[in-house]
Amino acid sequence: MKVIAFLALWVTLFHQGYSNSLDTCVGRCGYDTDNSFSCQCNTSCERFKDCCSDYTDVCKTSALSCKGRCDEQFNSQNKCHCNSKCAQHQNCCSNYADLCDSNGGGSGGVITDAEIKSLSEALYALDSNKASSSELIINPQALVHDSQTSSMTDLSSGNLFRYLNEEVLFSRPTYTAFLAVLDNYNRMTGQNEDFSQQQLAEQEDFVRETMANTELGRELFAFLYTKGVYASEEEFLQDLKMMWFGLYSRNNNKKDSSGFEHIFAGEIKGGKVSGFHNWIQFYLLEKSGKLNYYSHSFNGPWTSYPDVLGMQFMWEGYFKQVGSAVIGCSPEFDFALYSLCYITRPGKQCHLSLGGKKLMIQTYTWERSFYGDGKKYIGSAFPATPRN
Repeated sequence: MKVIAFLALWVTLFHQGYSNSLDTCVGRCGYDTDNSFSCQCNTSCERFKDCCSDYTDVCKTSALSCKGRCDEQFNSQNKCHCNSKCAQHQNCCSNYADLCDSNGGGSGGVITDAEIKSLSEALYALDSNKASSSELIINPQALVHDSQTSSMTDLSSGNLFRYLNEEVLFSRPTYTAFLAVLDNYNRMTGQNEDFSQQQLAEQEDFVRETMANTELGRELFAFLYTKGVYASEEEFLQDLKMMWFGLYSRNNNKKDSSGFEHIFAGEIKGGKVSGFHNWIQFYLLEKSGKLNYYSHSFNGPWTSYPDVLGMQFMWEGYFKQVGSAVIGCSPEFDFALYSLCYITRPGKQCHLSLGGKKLMIQTYTWERSFYGDGKKYIGSAFPATPRN
């Protein structure tokens, strides 16, 4: 009788809710198949038809949300994360700041839009190596509507860059370091990038010259250090090197691309120009006759450098519909703005303020391979002036 009573009690409790730990995906999304559970909560369950009833709601619909996931343990199967280290690794879910951390700063804390805008103004003020109006003269010429950017029509008879004082600008250490790295790439995706020891040293020199040897770079590090993103300057520099210069594959399973190559040097993929958001690269290619400027579709509100242009152009037979760039800034300013936005707003819009005027940088994470302990490479980023 005691055995029968015990079984009856167990069945009653089971149906009253003790089965919840066995037939729910709460806290189990992405975990390996475990036959001790009555249903599963990973991608394999869709194939084997043994998903828990709440798999879609909990693991797919909520996979990109921190709702109910704050401070959860790291799980490499999750698309985004909701623990105190996700900001450091640039893999937080989009609503992490709203749901999981409201302290506004400190170690592992939220970096607010207001703080980013304030820092971008500080970096703007510190850009002592930017071009002056006497050192750089541009001729934007034809302005086209957004609906015309795909027309592939050359509406400008002259070059975009009318004059640049190379002797002054290119002799400065950060420009010299940038130029040394810029010509190390094969623009065609699907072909391995193979760097010599000298070229690898040039990558290291560029990061240190721009971020450790300028007041602007040190200001960026100081901000991220106070926020607990980095514990030391060396950690900061090495992480920048990996996120920017680490190689991954965009085409044909070849180590053919990096964030730096895509954004600063430009690439060819799918029969068109991909990336290419740097004014110095544009100037050099135009000067050599390899690039033909067609028109521009937007011009920022700034009356001095740096300014922002969205350009249409042909690069040796390959067209770029809108290649936006911050014009006239120093290499360290360009590198710092993109880095700030990627570290604090990976895969999102990053709202900045330069001289009291708005600038937005859209960042994209590379999702197919990682470095370190699950950190994501820079996939792409580009600047744009807000329409409102």
